[in-house]
Amino acid sequence: NIQVIVVTDGERILGLGDLGCQGMGIPVGKLSLYTALGGVRPSACLPVTIDVGTNNEKLLNDEFYIGLRQRRATGEEYSELMHEFMTAVKQNYGEKVVIQFEDFANHNAFDLLAKYGTTHLVFNDDIQGTASVVLAGLIAALRFVGGSLSDHRFLFLGAGEAGTGIAELIALEISKKSHIPLEEARKNIWLVDSKGLIVSSRKESIQHFKKPWAHDHEPIRELVDAVKAIKPTVLIGTSGVG
Repeated sequence: NIQVIVVTDGERILGLGDLGCQGMGIPVGKLSLYTALGGVRPSACLPVTIDVGTNNEKLLNDEFYIGLRQRRATGEEYSELMHEFMTAVKQNYGEKVVIQFEDFANHNAFDLLAKYGTTHLVFNDDIQGTASVVLAGLIAALRFVGGSLSDHRFLFLGAGEAGTGIAELIALEISKKSHIPLEEARKNIWLVDSKGLIVSSRKESIQHFKKPWAHDHEPIRELVDAVKAIKPTVLIGTSGVG
């Protein structure tokens, strides 16, 4: 009687990177929170690591590494395996089983959430969980400073799963409360990645999940210059690099 599954493929474990099958501690650890904070029985929790290989040379050359000694499966091979897993989960545990995607790399995380969001009860902690906590913090702060989210201009350092996930949830909340289109709500939210401010002239070269945040502005390389130009009232750090 499994109620919750936390699954990873070990490619982007915390700030540690590709740990292959050694990322298993993360699903185990996350599920302990479901028990400690959510009251879900441990026997109803299933941690899963899908081993598709690793691109970590150190692990591939380690004689004691217990995972598949091959480079990561990608493309159709990867998609088919994930689909087989998602289908089997539903067949075995029913429609109501919660599947939490954990520590998948950007290029898979957004795609999996979009692909299975309409057919399965799925959740991505890195994209959605972090976002809910930050939005809660902003709403709590508004009780002290007054006004609403739509009064503010947001600037992010970091535009990965966490940054874009938080940005989207803030935009959704502004859209819902102010009754303005989502596209309009996004215009007050700016993101800086490793190459600088995300602007419309970069649209062709950036990953698809960054494209909604490519606004009209001249390119800016450094964060401090972006702060001077955008003049944000809220600065949010979601960068994995110091």
